[in-house]
Amino acid sequence: MEQRAAIPPGLPRPNPTVAYWQDPPSVLATHRTTPSLPTSVSVVVIGSGITGSSIAYNLVSQSSPPSVLLLEARAACSGATGRNGGHTKCATYRSFLDNVKSLGHEEAAKIARYEYSCMKAVHSFARQHGIQCDSWEGDTVDIIYDKSQWNLAKAAVKEMQRVLGKEDPVSVYHLWSAQEAETKFLCSGAIGAVSYAAGSLSPYKFVVGVLGLALEKELNLQTQTPVLSINQVENGWTVETPRGTVRAERVILATNGYTAHLAPSLQGVIVPLRGHMTGQRPGNGMPVKGLATTYSFIYTDGYEYMIPRPQGSAFAGDIMIGGGLTKGAAEGLFEYGTTDDTTMDPIIARYVQTCAREYFGSNWGEDHPDGRIRKAWSGIMGYSADGFPLVGPMPGRKDLFIAASFQGSGMVLCLLAAKALTRMMCGNDTEELDEWFPKAFYISEERLKHKFQGRLHTTAPKELEVKSQG
Repeated sequence: MEQRAAIPPGLPRPNPTVAYWQDPPSVLATHRTTPSLPTSVSVVVIGSGITGSSIAYNLVSQSSPPSVLLLEARAACSGATGRNGGHTKCATYRSFLDNVKSLGHEEAAKIARYEYSCMKAVHSFARQHGIQCDSWEGDTVDIIYDKSQWNLAKAAVKEMQRVLGKEDPVSVYHLWSAQEAETKFLCSGAIGAVSYAAGSLSPYKFVVGVLGLALEKELNLQTQTPVLSINQVENGWTVETPRGTVRAERVILATNGYTAHLAPSLQGVIVPLRGHMTGQRPGNGMPVKGLATTYSFIYTDGYEYMIPRPQGSAFAGDIMIGGGLTKGAAEGLFEYGTTDDTTMDPIIARYVQTCAREYFGSNWGEDHPDGRIRKAWSGIMGYSADGFPLVGPMPGRKDLFIAASFQGSGMVLCLLAAKALTRMMCGNDTEELDEWFPKAFYISEERLKHKFQGRLHTTAPKELEVKSQG
């Protein structure tokens, strides 16, 4: 893993695989607000996913807004956000016990409430601003196939309800037996299932909507403008691009898995991980009106996630399914450090394209006459050693800020991280911020010393496996 974490990410590559959401592309995909770059601005934001777009929107929405330039290496929202499955799902119980162990009950509870609040905030923002992004709120279910994972789920849910209270919506979970998993959720062979609140949307449409709102407030968006380097100078930074140099008072890195390209001190701190995703036509045995919940399928060392497209959306009933990391060579080791989203790993891609039929068995029926796969693509996520985002002013680098490393869960982390970073930059009430923003998310010199070992919270602790045999 150390060798994989040491691979420089470089710039986002041209001509990436095309995600389900990006076909057809938005009119903003190649937008340039001005024909040439400004020579100087107050703030440069680098990266146009949900984090960068939300930060830019927050800044230009102030009563006395700074001049803000948003730079994107490729098309707008062409990175991780525009390539995920559109799942607004917390799955907080799967990390809760680890968080209690490493951070204590108070901070673990704050993280749980933060994720839930962020999930709700995304859908609320879409409603409030009229962003048409196929926003849907309902339930999700985790179908669990491994005994130790099932024991972990039961223990975590019990502890969450003890710490937060059973009436707190953050800790509302329902446990289902193997038989109920088959009859209610159409999946045989499970040990049990856990259901709870979640949602889905088109992440691409959501971000394009946020960008549109920001452009109305005089954001300068420049796509197809990769940042080659950033350099600290007196009273600010210079931002080097192939189209010229921009001087900025402050710079924000919303570059997720690519961050070490511009901040070499984060090499091995934020590690890219390539994920695989598909959009599929369901078999003819599946419910005519589509599945009622979103899904995850959890086994010993990994998981897949699946999101049905809601009624009223284009291709309603299609299923978005991704994952399969540990099915690759060396249990997916070679996907770490990889930033090539122009291709897919053939072993993982084949698995993701076929696993839904295995999970639903005879309930799947026959494949659609036009074929199962509508789209298949890859995308680059960013992971940290301790499993938390890195948000705040960069240690030792005046007027350089970061919001990155969202662990493949950006849809329930990024929007409020953007809000928090904006408040940090503006010097707003830090006591109020500390009430809801987890301390574990702040970037610090100490966190930069942690050694990356891979994804966290994917396997159950061995002691739970032992208990299961008692």
